[in-house]
Amino acid sequence: MSPQIPSSSSLASTLATEAIHGGTGPDPETGALLTPVHQNTTYAQSDLGVHRGFSYSRTGNPTVSAFEKRLAALEQAHSATAFATGMAATTTLFLSLLKSGDRVICSDVVYGGTVRVLRQVLQAFGVNTDFIDTSDLNTVKEALRKPARLVFLETPANPTLKLSDIEAIAQLARKAGAWTVVDNTFLTPVLQRPLDLGADVSLYSTTKYIEGHNSTVGGALLTKNDELAERLRFVQGTLGTTQAPWEAWLSLRGVKTLPLRMERHSANAASLAAWLEDRPEVERVDYPFSDSFPQVELARRQQKAGGGLISFRLKGGLAAVRAFAVALQRITLAENLGAVESLITHPVTMTHASVPESQRLRAGIVPGLLRLSVGLEDPQDLIADLEGAFQRSKAEAIA
Repeated sequence: MSPQIPSSSSLASTLATEAIHGGTGPDPETGALLTPVHQNTTYAQSDLGVHRGFSYSRTGNPTVSAFEKRLAALEQAHSATAFATGMAATTTLFLSLLKSGDRVICSDVVYGGTVRVLRQVLQAFGVNTDFIDTSDLNTVKEALRKPARLVFLETPANPTLKLSDIEAIAQLARKAGAWTVVDNTFLTPVLQRPLDLGADVSLYSTTKYIEGHNSTVGGALLTKNDELAERLRFVQGTLGTTQAPWEAWLSLRGVKTLPLRMERHSANAASLAAWLEDRPEVERVDYPFSDSFPQVELARRQQKAGGGLISFRLKGGLAAVRAFAVALQRITLAENLGAVESLITHPVTMTHASVPESQRLRAGIVPGLLRLSVGLEDPQDLIADLEGAFQRSKAEAIA
């Protein structure tokens, strides 16, 4: 029997407080309730090498530090490190843990940028990656028979929402001497806590739900391993992949409403997924908390709710997708997710265009697939927009 889904009040209780107060307080200098924007490069030192914790903003900034402390509090991590982009976080992670000759095991369905950096950048430096179906534990066990340095999971996966069992894979990886990293961008610490499930690192594109308002790009790495945290921060400072203070301030403000937003994103997405399942134009709908989802039991075991993303396939392939996407009026066709506005993305021509076609097809990223990031609008307005787009695209096809 599956665990009960938490009620809305229990879902956001402790996390709501941490999202507003965690890791920081009023400014000690002025009493300002909001953390100031320390738009600053360097810091005065009272003696040779003596400073107040900050010497140069590439290696540390008070506003960025406040954001990092808030993220760490949300996931009860020992450390959070904030980056200029999600890919800056991913690249810094790889350069911190990998060397020539190392092998990475990666989910076969992941963000296209992750595939690019592994295949088109790190492979040239002798880092090899096997993209496997991490939803199948037997496949993971077989892959770990050969030495691996890192197991990289994205669950739910982008864009099909396929799941991987974090706890089971983390145990297998630890026995094999490999690190486990989970890209938790889609769910955030509110709906899934990879570190509690045994992962070594939680990775985020804070661009998405954490900031939540389509106004920044950013990334973060969270861990409970102090030695690893030191390594990540050293490589970050060396490379200069640090997040800027203004982006950190906007993200720090955005994260205050994260628990409430994730609750509403999930509720809206569940409503739209149920509606889409009854549409004759739709071939398949994937949403982790739908009864029809193949891995619904795993979803309910390791997630607190279904999240705000829906993956669905239209009958008619690329032609149907094009007609439908341009017919939407309230939902915007764009390459992003996790914001208050609803966005729809066509992975084959957008987020995963650079992934080799053979790899895309094996992973189920087909021309008819769309990824819907459900925002905070009234769900009935969103359903009306989807209905209108189906009707308009059908009329155009007849004409």
